[in-house]
Amino acid sequence: MELKGQKVKTVRAMTNAEAAKEGWDNENTSVIEFESGDRVYASRDSEGNGPGSLFGQTKQGQTVGFS
Repeated sequence: MELKGQKVKTVRAMTNAEAAKEGWDNENTSVIEFESGDRVYASRDSEGNGPGSLFGQTKQGQTVGFS
């Protein structure tokens, strides 16, 4: 998946079907969906053992969380 140049369509909650496909209980995980239909989301670890939380920073340096 190439993310460079893709535009974000929406940031939304993961659906129950998407969580089930990963073998996860839906724990209110955020999904970044691109106009191409590609999606990315956080995992609690590199093995994909469960959903994680997305965090970021504004250009002013304020930390924000997504849920």
